[in-house]
Amino acid sequence: MRWWPEPTAGDILWCHFPDSIHPKPKPRPSLVTLVGMDKESKIIVSVAYGTSKKTDRLYKGEFRITKHENPAAYLSAGLSYDTKFDLSKIINLPYNNHYFSVPPHAPYGQNPKLGILHPSMVKLAWLAYSRSNA
Repeated sequence: MRWWPEPTAGDILWCHFPDSIHPKPKPRPSLVTLVGMDKESKIIVSVAYGTSKKTDRLYKGEFRITKHENPAAYLSAGLSYDTKFDLSKIINLPYNNHYFSVPPHAPYGQNPKLGILHPSMVKLAWLAYSRSNA
């Protein structure tokens, strides 16, 4: 099992976001909301689900990063497609190669980091999170 170096809240990672039991084979962007350690001092990350599907419609707890609405945020995130993140779907995962992998273009070297949440998106992310818990 390979463990990756510690990410930071706001990082966007290449994640095999799991169903209720197993990691899914198709990796997707995920937004790190919190970083911690387990009892064995292994890194655990809280990540929000990201998808490029139905980005024209936002539901409770979602915000999007698009190439045309905010090119700087899109570039900073390292995305290949317009993407929305669902902050009502945050899960805790061990930060290892079982759930995370190196993206195809590997912008940060041999680790799962795609990019970072641009400062202009923080308020939108916070509002989406606040609405997901309302």
